[in-house]
Amino acid sequence: MTVYLVGAGPGDPGLLTLRGAELLGRADVVLYDRLVTPDVLTLARSDALCIDVGKQPGTHTPGADRRQQEIGHLLVEHGRTSAVVVRLKGGDPFVFGRGAEEIEILEAAGIPWQVVPGVTSALGVLGAAGIPATYRGLASSVTVVTGHTRDPGAGSRCGHEPNWEALAHTGGTLVILMGMASRAAIAAALIGAGRAPHTPVAVIQDGTTPAQRTVRTTLAGLPDVDLGPPAVIVVGPVVDLAPGQRERPHG
Repeated sequence: MTVYLVGAGPGDPGLLTLRGAELLGRADVVLYDRLVTPDVLTLARSDALCIDVGKQPGTHTPGADRRQQEIGHLLVEHGRTSAVVVRLKGGDPFVFGRGAEEIEILEAAGIPWQVVPGVTSALGVLGAAGIPATYRGLASSVTVVTGHTRDPGAGSRCGHEPNWEALAHTGGTLVILMGMASRAAIAAALIGAGRAPHTPVAVIQDGTTPAQRTVRTTLAGLPDVDLGPPAVIVVGPVVDLAPGQRERPHG
């Protein structure tokens, strides 16, 4: 009996790994997240028990925390009675997927587990939009942060919140996941800490899927971009390297 935490990728079912597809075809039980596309679920056995355990955006709500506890109970329950359980997560289980928390629950219950990495939206969605995360001579680093914040203007003073003041000076490419609800506060925090208001920004909605949409703007214009989740926010000069934008730098 083993529970497999499988990354389903950012949306396109073709980006699911071969290992993930193989395990889906063997699974007795599949616990899947909200962002897992229906096409991925068709790879499961016809007689598999597929359980929707998706949470609505907003991981800081008491309801979402209770839902996470329920997921833990389901993992233990089915992990003890089924030969193969797949916990199917959007993107990668260890990139803001709470995969490590679920492993702690399995460990405490003595249930064997394995992680099958997936393509994280922090990189896969950028690639689908033609935006490189790094570029020689322009961006030598990429920083991925969550946009789920209680108070972006307070920086790191909220405990585990991203330190927006430090991120404003990091340079390179800043990728913000789950940040659309807090986009105005995030932009204000970055600009207030010294990031230039004209810094290029791209917002990519439904990345890697047929519904993908990319809106280019600036940090100052980010609050005016009205796109719903799932969306990835990219901040930095690499945004100008997207197809149809300025000529690539040489060097």
